[in-house]
Amino acid sequence: MESSPKSLVTVAHGTRNLAGNDVARLVAAAAGERLGVPARVSFVELAEPLFADVMIEAEAPTVVVPLLLSTGFHMRTDLPEAVAKANVPVVLGAPLGPDPLLAQAQVARLLEAGATAGQRVVLVAAGSTDEAATCDQMAAVSLLSRAWNGPVELATLSGHGTRPIDVVRPGDAVSPYLLSPGFFHDRVRREAPDGVVVAEVMGAHELVVELVVRRALALSAD
Repeated sequence: MESSPKSLVTVAHGTRNLAGNDVARLVAAAAGERLGVPARVSFVELAEPLFADVMIEAEAPTVVVPLLLSTGFHMRTDLPEAVAKANVPVVLGAPLGPDPLLAQAQVARLLEAGATAGQRVVLVAAGSTDEAATCDQMAAVSLLSRAWNGPVELATLSGHGTRPIDVVRPGDAVSPYLLSPGFFHDRVRREAPDGVVVAEVMGAHELVVELVVRRALALSAD
């Protein structure tokens, strides 16, 4: 049976874009309110408080829900090393993505941006050189294609994969596989051809908050 955790910590990558960090704060606050527990946002780098510091300061059993969309160095190394410094029991969750709820949030953002049913969509991810991250991105494409009920292709801004300039065509819609605005979303907008609908990032959509709540409840039951 699921029970609420004593404390929730979310951990996002962090960005120099203040609005991007605010998304992580909004998600953490909304999830904590839903769960009825103290919730604290943290970041891997580029913003404060840093996750490593939050783990050292933790005073109650805690579940950690990463706001990261794929497996990679942070998930494999940085986060576990920080958790090991905690003086209280801490349960670290898996990356937030891929997940059907994120795909539904992407569909909502596409429709808000003016995309239409059946329109070809390009999911644009930040990208990684980690093969596991590439697998996660392909799974996200599959989930979005199902939720959108239409063709979805993958493009990445860095690392492995094909760049948006080689995938996106006039008349397409672009779905950024990003939680927060910032460098990558700005680049997606800048590089999109004329006539292409570019959706907003998933942001603090209610479905993102719902996913964090579900992950926290599942972790507290482990």
